[in-house]
Amino acid sequence: QVQLVESGGGLVQAGGSLRLSCAASGSIFSINAMGWYRQAPGKQRELVATITRGFSTNYADSVKGRFIISRDNAKNALYLQMNSLKPEDTAVYYCNAEIVIPGYGLYQGWGQGTQVTVSS
Repeated sequence: QVQLVESGGGLVQAGGSLRLSCAASGSIFSINAMGWYRQAPGKQRELVATITRGFSTNYADSVKGRFIISRDNAKNALYLQMNSLKPEDTAVYYCNAEIVIPGYGLYQGWGQGTQVTVSS
C-alpha cells in the first residue's frame, strides 16, 4: 500500500551536483522522521542525513557542508541536494521514512534506491 520512490540519480563529474527526490504515496498516513541512506559496493549501508517533521537536520560528517536535506510535508516528499560531489559519494541512495499508519503504528519504509555515480 505505502510506497517510497526515489528519483534524480545519475552520472555526474566530480565537483558537480545532483538533486534526489523521494515521493511517498499510498493509503492515508502521516510521516515523522525521514532520511537518506547510501550503500557503496562492498560496504554497509550508512546514514547520509535525516530530517524530522519539525525540520531539524542531522548529517554524516562525510557530507556535512556539501549536502542539504529538505522536505515538503504537504507533498510527503523528501529531497537531497548534493553539491561538490566526490567519487566516494558513488553509491545507491535510499529514502527512508517513519510512517504512521492508522490502526497499525510506526512503519519504517524504504524506497528501491537510485544510483549515483560520480566520475573522477
